[in-house]
Amino acid sequence: MSMKSESLNRRDVFKSGSLLLGAAAIASPAGTFGAAAKPGKFRYCLNMSTIRGLKDAKPQLGIVDEIEVAAKAGYDAVEPWIRKLAEYVEKGGSLKDLGKRIADHGMTVESAIGFASWIVDDEAKRKAGLEEMKRDMDWLAQIGGRRIAAPPAGAYRGDPVAMDAAAERYRKVLELGDASGIVPQVEMWGGNPSIGTVEKAIYIAIKAGHPKACFLGDIYHAYKGGCDFAGLRLLGPQAMQVFHFNDYPADPPIETIKDKDRVYPGDGIAPISDILRGFADVGAHPVLSLELFNETYWARPALENAKTGLRKMKECVAAAFG
Repeated sequence: MSMKSESLNRRDVFKSGSLLLGAAAIASPAGTFGAAAKPGKFRYCLNMSTIRGLKDAKPQLGIVDEIEVAAKAGYDAVEPWIRKLAEYVEKGGSLKDLGKRIADHGMTVESAIGFASWIVDDEAKRKAGLEEMKRDMDWLAQIGGRRIAAPPAGAYRGDPVAMDAAAERYRKVLELGDASGIVPQVEMWGGNPSIGTVEKAIYIAIKAGHPKACFLGDIYHAYKGGCDFAGLRLLGPQAMQVFHFNDYPADPPIETIKDKDRVYPGDGIAPISDILRGFADVGAHPVLSLELFNETYWARPALENAKTGLRKMKECVAAAFG
């Protein structure tokens, strides 16, 4: 990163100061964190990648099926994938009815996963990406959604997008959200050339200078990006509203580990108790969304998989605060 063009100045920090820890927490002496940590505020969400199923599985779950699984398993919320919403709409499904189904189960739509190319340097692709994001947000608004992921989709290879440019583009996405009522969360993908670390994602969120800027974190991606989890203690509840909850094994090593290697929380080596206590220490209780891509789990009945994941999440929270 170029210090000349990318460094944070005081104006940038104060424009979105709510992303950072409150002044009192920053000033607290070492050893005082943890006294106020409480586990009860965490809510549990099912990211639908967790129950996707194997490619040759028959039948494939549709979004209505996924919602029923989440409800029967006992989740508080769901995080659907836009492609499943698209399939539902293409088949003539009513988004209003879908939203009512979710609400009738007592669940909320805390986030959603889409892949609009809002960040790319190619102007035509970026324009199309913004139109896609606008459509996705409209769909989410109709089902009572609150947020959507804004990952560096389309910027997979080659030269990284300049961070100041990414921040400007993220602000445009945030402004789209102002119109729809949906909050886009800047998301990092570990190792991505443009947003591959927590630090880059937070820079972009702060530099965007928008009051609703926030960060969609992920245990696996933070590990893959070589980030220190202690850095999350610098973020408050505005920054961390939803957090992808998962774990990673010791093998494969960080150099070769992939999304498919993620495991249930507590079944790997991630410092999950430290992460959870760190959230609570700074007053952040993000919705914990279980996001896995493990083919072993996909081969299991979806309800069994979802129930196991929820139980593992709750066990991790209990262990952190027990």
